[in-house]
Amino acid sequence: MCELDIDRLESERLSLQASLDAAKTQPERNRMGQFATPTVLAQDVLRHAKSLLSPGAEVRFLDPAIGTGAFYSALATVFPHGRILEATGYDIDPHYGKPAGRLWAATELSIRIADFTQQVPEPRYNLVVCNPPYVRHHHLSNEEKTRLQQRTFKACGTKIGGLAGLYCHFMGLTHAWLAPEAVSCWLVPSEFMDVNYGQALKRYLLDRVTLLHIHRFDPADVQFADALVSSAVVCFRNSSPPGGHRVAFTFGGSLTNPKLSRTISAKALVHETKWTRFPESNLRPPSTQPRLADFFKIKRGIATGDNSYFILSAEDIQARGLPQECFTPILPSPRYIETDEIDADAAGVPLLTRRLFLLDAKLPEPEIERQFPTLFAYLQEGRSNGLHKRYLCAHRTLWYAQESRPPAPIVCTYLGRSDTKSGRPFRFILNRSRATVANVYLTMYPTDAMRCALASEPSLIRVVWQHLNRIPPAQLLGAGRVYGGGLHKLEPRELANVPMPEIANLRGHSMAARIQPELFEMAP
Repeated sequence: MCELDIDRLESERLSLQASLDAAKTQPERNRMGQFATPTVLAQDVLRHAKSLLSPGAEVRFLDPAIGTGAFYSALATVFPHGRILEATGYDIDPHYGKPAGRLWAATELSIRIADFTQQVPEPRYNLVVCNPPYVRHHHLSNEEKTRLQQRTFKACGTKIGGLAGLYCHFMGLTHAWLAPEAVSCWLVPSEFMDVNYGQALKRYLLDRVTLLHIHRFDPADVQFADALVSSAVVCFRNSSPPGGHRVAFTFGGSLTNPKLSRTISAKALVHETKWTRFPESNLRPPSTQPRLADFFKIKRGIATGDNSYFILSAEDIQARGLPQECFTPILPSPRYIETDEIDADAAGVPLLTRRLFLLDAKLPEPEIERQFPTLFAYLQEGRSNGLHKRYLCAHRTLWYAQESRPPAPIVCTYLGRSDTKSGRPFRFILNRSRATVANVYLTMYPTDAMRCALASEPSLIRVVWQHLNRIPPAQLLGAGRVYGGGLHKLEPRELANVPMPEIANLRGHSMAARIQPELFEMAP
């Protein structure tokens, strides 16, 4: 085959990519997880992949989600033409696959318009590079999840959980296509490194293959302009991991020129739940410090089903003549709360400028019609808009009744950024009202022992709250997960695992040791 004018073809590919993307709506591309790989990034990945192959090795290349061929273009740029024996790409969408096939028709690249997850494996490829479709589990039916789980388990011996995105299945399925010692590089969301569903994928990377390198891009440097996702490149070899193996973790900059780097023992990674701590941090020694879970039961706030319908202002309730007894106070979004301590009036309603209430009626509709005609009319408005058929509402016994979230004495914001003016990405708010919260907060309910201590000495809650606000920001950021653009999130379990700061200081408090005496024996 003649030498390629790869620069010209790449220029044509970029024009083709732009026109094909423009012909689809953003929601359509989001549903199918179609986010094109930038040229510079694709070439960086292929240069690194080349360094992992044996010098001079001939290449049989596979991209299970080829798109318009960004990685093949990078392959042809980085590798001498004579080293590429075979190149195969799959794409489920003919909108991209057919024009790409015409673009690369004069090359060794064979593009197959098919669902890769349905194909019979051909285990001869020694280089797999892929930016798999970022399809969230919400867009996969239960039948599709079951099919993918079964095929993935057959391919790699790993059962992927039901909350995993499609990209996890792509990585597992491709195992059956790899030749011995094949190199595989994946551009994927970095969230698998921290979340529960990622545990199975991490076991695969540690047990079934030799994990070589994970590069995590700076979350503030979003790799895809049209997808708010923090990305990582995962590289591994299709071989059993050798004894004493260490994995390279890099961060920031490019894959071949990172800002930070560190190697971590593969054996130690088995016990580390959050891999995004690396390379900034080293392995954590086993901790004997008490955690927040020893003092609080932490839950996510209420997911109402439609905040604009279920949450009303005092003025709206009055204007509609709705019964106040069917509403409970709810805190507004954190951006409307200027202080970290909320006082209340005699009725327990927060003393805030923005005073909101959550509809939380527990009576059946016939009884509401009899007792509260105006509220019944409001519910019929919701029905006419199809609200009762939405997922959350349809799965309730009463579609308008909210799950139980009594007021919590302390609530924590659910989302935060590392560059806030206050220097605190997450806020702990002392709630002296009877307001509940929506799911932009985490609720912190005292454990039984803590509640007993508070009953004897209520001022203890302020002491604990002050300690919470002294938690170093880096400690909270390290406990949670990060998304593109530098947005951080804390799930209940992640917050529960944060060590309680300055626990020894509570020894001086007259009631503190009654909470859980053995905890104070641990404190230095």
